[in-house]
Amino acid sequence: MGTPASTRHEALERVYVWELPVRLTHWALFFCIIVLSATGYYIGHPFINVPGAARDHFVMGTVRAIHFYAAAVFTASLLVRFYWWFVGNSYARFTEFIPLSARRFKSLWHEMMFYSFLRRDPEEYPGHNALAAASYAMIYAVYVLLIVTGLALYSVGTSVNSPFRVFEALIPWLYGLPMARLIHHVAMWIVLIFVVLHIYFVTLSALIERVGTFDSIFSGYKFYRPEDGK
Repeated sequence: MGTPASTRHEALERVYVWELPVRLTHWALFFCIIVLSATGYYIGHPFINVPGAARDHFVMGTVRAIHFYAAAVFTASLLVRFYWWFVGNSYARFTEFIPLSARRFKSLWHEMMFYSFLRRDPEEYPGHNALAAASYAMIYAVYVLLIVTGLALYSVGTSVNSPFRVFEALIPWLYGLPMARLIHHVAMWIVLIFVVLHIYFVTLSALIERVGTFDSIFSGYKFYRPEDGK
């Protein structure tokens, strides 16, 4: 028989895992992804029809403006998160995201088995397990690719004196605007697929582990046995 839930929770202690900047950037990125995906899809496939001259409604211009400002918030949030890789607590550091140690390699395999339903017990660790951390490192790289291609695409529509014109230099490196658009579009779908998988994994972890995984992104705290939370 398993250990009663009351007994398990008596043996746990509250561990401060996610600091405020980590939580704020997490939610900023999440809401920006929703706005950017919706507006980006419309920019690529306009589906709103309004009567009269376009200059009287400026629908596309409004959508592009929303897309631009959401992209600015997205970029700023990502830069803060990168900064926190170097100044945050041990759970937020850059070294957590790259499985370089033997322990992290073991954690990577362990979690792959768990999320494939081939193991019943998840790894007991307050921060990101190695599989989650590696997936975040991958998605951060995709975020950077989205920003780079977005700046390249935006630069061609700006005025001659705009400081964003400097990003036209990226276009040859991206093999032209059509390729930049394709990369931007594919990267968006990769991020959306990641969001769905992320919600699934967090929900699975919250239901099975019952250590405050879902609540922690609001409060910053998880519950772990003292020896596991250090």
